[in-house]
Amino acid sequence: MRKILITGGAGFIGSHLVRRFVKRYPHYEIYNLDKLTYAGNLENLSDIENAPHYHFIKADIVDGEKMLELFREYNFDAVIHLAAESHVDRSIDNPMEFIMTNVVGTVNLLNAARAIWKGNQERKRFYHVSTDEVYGSLHDSGAFTETTPYAPHSPYSASKASSDHFVRAYHDTYGLPMVISNCSNNYGPNQFPEKLIPLFIHNIKHGKPLPVYGQGLNVRDWLYVEDHAEAIDTIFHQGKDGETYNIGGNNEWKNIDLIKKLIEIMDKKLGRPEGSSLSLITYVTDRAGHDLRYAIDASKLKDDLRWEPHMKFTEGFEKTVDWYLANEKWLENVTSGSYQEYYKKMYDHR
Repeated sequence: MRKILITGGAGFIGSHLVRRFVKRYPHYEIYNLDKLTYAGNLENLSDIENAPHYHFIKADIVDGEKMLELFREYNFDAVIHLAAESHVDRSIDNPMEFIMTNVVGTVNLLNAARAIWKGNQERKRFYHVSTDEVYGSLHDSGAFTETTPYAPHSPYSASKASSDHFVRAYHDTYGLPMVISNCSNNYGPNQFPEKLIPLFIHNIKHGKPLPVYGQGLNVRDWLYVEDHAEAIDTIFHQGKDGETYNIGGNNEWKNIDLIKKLIEIMDKKLGRPEGSSLSLITYVTDRAGHDLRYAIDASKLKDDLRWEPHMKFTEGFEKTVDWYLANEKWLENVTSGSYQEYYKKMYDHR
């Protein structure tokens, strides 16, 4: 049985990937490693937690000795590395936390894999999951390709760019078998509500302000999280060693247009007069170093591995809203306590 380590598996994207692998590959031993910070939630995996080939490990990737100890104990055949600090606002407030987790943590995993796999790299793979934000910002046209030069503008994207470079360096210097993917903005169930869509679903329902940076003109490409998990699955099994693959949703929206669409759907589902929640929109001081536009050219993934997203945005958006409305208890649990303090710090002073 292949032993697959998935880091950050209790988080948003990670939990969808862990579930997919546990359900689709009963002949794999799946090890979910997560520190269980504010965004890690084992509730996300309650439906598969008793599967005989699923194992949870609570640990911090910043602890290099612990990572080496785990690799020695379990002799993992592959790593799918998703564990990361990922929110730009938090990175602006505390860049060192992002450097430690995203850079040092990644190098700790690389060192452990290199030490244990040395001399026996058959069927081994280090899969590093990254972001389109490493490429910087686009204007009105064009899209990021796998050869677009890196130009990160926030501490978050700089830390992810650095980790990407280390993964490639370990491949080129030490021959460590690896692949990298860079994805666009994800949306879907179980996303921690510091991100736009779940945050605004929660705020619309409770009549709270909707903080929009600048004039809301920033453009993002949106990818349904289960499509992303499927793409990772495809790249993990079929991707070529040493390659990078961009994963996009072919689905660009200006933030303000996305918010207005969300208001339209929410008002309808909550039985409110159409557009009544538009008054909740509150324009706040723009984020420092805010990238104008991201767009992914995912043609390499389509041409080489025959993968492209399946979920139509209108359907995915509706499914996402329905999930949050049906899981109010989950949302209340993760928006209590320390989250309230964070929210006040990030938005109430603007």
